[in-house]
Amino acid sequence: MPEKQIYDIVIVGGGLVGASLACALRTTPLTVAIIEAAPWFTGDSRPPSYDDRIIALSYASQRIFNGMGIWDKIAPEATPIKHIHVSDQGHFGVTHLNTNGLGAPALGYVVSARHLGQTLAKTLAQSKVDIFAPAQLVQIINQDNAVEIQITVDNQQLILQTRLLVAADGGDSKIRQQLGITTHKKDYEQTAVIANVTLEYPHKNTAYERFTRSGPLALLPRRDNDCSLVWTIARDQTVEVMGLDEHAFLNALQQQFGWRLGRFMQVGQRHAYPLRLVRIQQHTRPRVVIVGNAAHTLHPIAGQGLNLGLRDVASLAETVVNSMRAGEDVGSEATLQRYVAWQLPDQQHVTTLTNTLVQVFSNVFPPLVAARNLGLLLTETLPLLKKQVVRQMAGLNAHPSRLVRGLPL
Repeated sequence: MPEKQIYDIVIVGGGLVGASLACALRTTPLTVAIIEAAPWFTGDSRPPSYDDRIIALSYASQRIFNGMGIWDKIAPEATPIKHIHVSDQGHFGVTHLNTNGLGAPALGYVVSARHLGQTLAKTLAQSKVDIFAPAQLVQIINQDNAVEIQITVDNQQLILQTRLLVAADGGDSKIRQQLGITTHKKDYEQTAVIANVTLEYPHKNTAYERFTRSGPLALLPRRDNDCSLVWTIARDQTVEVMGLDEHAFLNALQQQFGWRLGRFMQVGQRHAYPLRLVRIQQHTRPRVVIVGNAAHTLHPIAGQGLNLGLRDVASLAETVVNSMRAGEDVGSEATLQRYVAWQLPDQQHVTTLTNTLVQVFSNVFPPLVAARNLGLLLTETLPLLKKQVVRQMAGLNAHPSRLVRGLPL
């Protein structure tokens, strides 16, 4: 029988959410381990690539990383979003969002997933967090005072024991499946086409969200005249759009976006992802909590998915640290219920908001089209309404955890 290794917290999933939670806890007295199925970062320092996958961090997410003490390492490759331009193709509705009244230097930041992942991995490599990767999850056994996790690493079986198991293993979570946690799923019958593009004119640190007949089209500002594209199309258009040559693809994109930034000059590698909504029915089980995409997989409209997962991290990290400082069990039912009380309202609000936006802006029913355009105009003309929208986009309507306020734990 393999010897048991005992931890306060074991995180299954070493992606951006799981690694962020480990980074948040790395300076606390808690013993922490990560189990990751893929090979771990090993010092790869490749330079930035045109085809890097790009993510948008909200202002609240920037503050979370600042509270962790790592934003200064992320910032050199981050492009600030200072304005957001929202429009409805072929209609009169338009809204311009900016930082006025927010008291922040930017609404958010655009950074490559490669750079963010490298920063998190390098930070963890210099910490006391134990990393098991690549590792295969074999079984989890819930005991009265701990959870036992059986894994295979390098063809050897290991047994980890933890007071709290955190499932951060993505939309197809194996932990969720093993525990029999049910989900609510909704297929949007849409596909997100992701690529990086180069425009003729400077974007001036403006992000664009343009609602088309097939779904939203977003451009996120990168360096120089480059932008990251998230183009939502109907599922039955996927093969056709992905099969277009570069010239035809850029022409089709030009027709949907228009000429506000001049001509689309270049497009990099294209990737297509089916879009769906996944929500779990139970967020905790005894000594287990589900976070990030394992708890909520969202439509990319308004760029809320990863940012919501990072706020899960902020709330959970503060909850377990508070329990530790009070001499309480970090995996107790009381600890987990405090986390749920803090974070569930944010999850429910953002999930409902993104789902509603998809339904409203992918609908061609004339009265609804008129109503949504009126809503955009009202947002443009009413300062209090615009401020509330800006705060939501920036992630500041969430539970005010210490990390969300930019403060260390």
